[in-house]
Amino acid sequence: MSQQTTDLTAVSRGTVREYVDEMGPSWVAGAIAAGPATMASLITAGAGFGYSLLWVVVLSAVAGTVAQYLAMRLGLLSGDGIVSVVESNLGESWAWVLVADVVVAAGVAQLVIMKTVATVSATMTGVDARMWGVAWAVILLVGLAGRGYRLLEWAAKLLVAAVVVAFVASSLVVRVDAGAAVGGLVPTLPSGSALVAAGILGGAVHITLVTMHSYTMQARGWTESDYGLATFDVVASMLVAFGVYSVAIFLVAASVLTDPGLTTVGAAQALGPVAGESARWLFLLGLGGAAVSTLGGNTVVPPFVVADKLGWGTTVEDGRYRALLAAFALLSAPGAFVGGEVLGQLVLVLALGTVGTPFAIGVVLYLLNSEAVSRPNSTLANVAGVGILLVSGTLAANFVREQVAGGVGSLSGAVLAFAVVLGVALVALAGKFVREEAFAA
Repeated sequence: MSQQTTDLTAVSRGTVREYVDEMGPSWVAGAIAAGPATMASLITAGAGFGYSLLWVVVLSAVAGTVAQYLAMRLGLLSGDGIVSVVESNLGESWAWVLVADVVVAAGVAQLVIMKTVATVSATMTGVDARMWGVAWAVILLVGLAGRGYRLLEWAAKLLVAAVVVAFVASSLVVRVDAGAAVGGLVPTLPSGSALVAAGILGGAVHITLVTMHSYTMQARGWTESDYGLATFDVVASMLVAFGVYSVAIFLVAASVLTDPGLTTVGAAQALGPVAGESARWLFLLGLGGAAVSTLGGNTVVPPFVVADKLGWGTTVEDGRYRALLAAFALLSAPGAFVGGEVLGQLVLVLALGTVGTPFAIGVVLYLLNSEAVSRPNSTLANVAGVGILLVSGTLAANFVREQVAGGVGSLSGAVLAFAVVLGVALVALAGKFVREEAFAA
């Protein structure tokens, strides 16, 4: 049987009931994808351009599924964490570049996500957001460093499912123009919509999601024999759950919101007078669940890659990893004290993550076509992977161009430098692959 046939029929092995009971690792990635940064992009798109960008929302779920499928293949077929695989097959310098890429993108994101969680908590309870920031940092410390991955996976599945239900309920409460929504499935980019379209896609195809997947599968003890289950896990979490989440939020925003400058919290507040208090509270509860699930999932990513690079274990059974996890959880607390408008900061977070994503996708594709895996990629998987690489590269270029267009200051300069380093690394990696293929031929 060909590799392509194996890929297409992997989910046929085993029963759906068994797969639903056992799925999990990709839901942690889905919990990060279904977060406040993605929500901000969806709200901006729907409020600013109506239903016209629905096709981008659907495309983002498909693209995110492909990216996670490739990451899943690398983790299962190599049997190791992505940093270790990079170091073994490309060398230590390449591994350090990948670690730096992940830590910068996830570290900056952690602060802004914490600010969002604290702001939502304050809106719902009336308690100061800074106090919530400290409280959530302690909850992360006790929960993740104390209980480890299985608690995170359980919470991710519960919260993502609850968030999807909340936003689907919101979309049922508001009045959706079905005809206009169908028209939005026709690809078109209204004037001024390119950046927000890039933000929607960037939320689904992100470096943190790609790099963490091999470690979450290791934590579950999955091997190549679990290929069918792992494939089902990716499809259920990214294509179905994340896809429904994205479409529901977008439809709510496109149906009743008209201010593209609304924040995520502001959108929930605005739903009260235009769609009723039930829609407002459903949306606010969904936002809170999404922010919390993203915060928990993002917390484990830097400790995973740093511990792997240093040769430590990547579970709480290793005290050094546990200490890393605890430190990163506590370091997220200052996010609640950061000033400024969270929407703009979420866009910056998405920009940094998107800039770092093409290199990660390139690394995964290189390794999936090398001796690092027991079964190289099929033609179909390679074509899909190159498509995702081109999409993520275009998004990165758009974000960098936007930053630089406003003048190269300290912030835009840092984004530009980050992009240049990773761009050079990606070109060098492509050149290395081409030379090796030419030599082999």
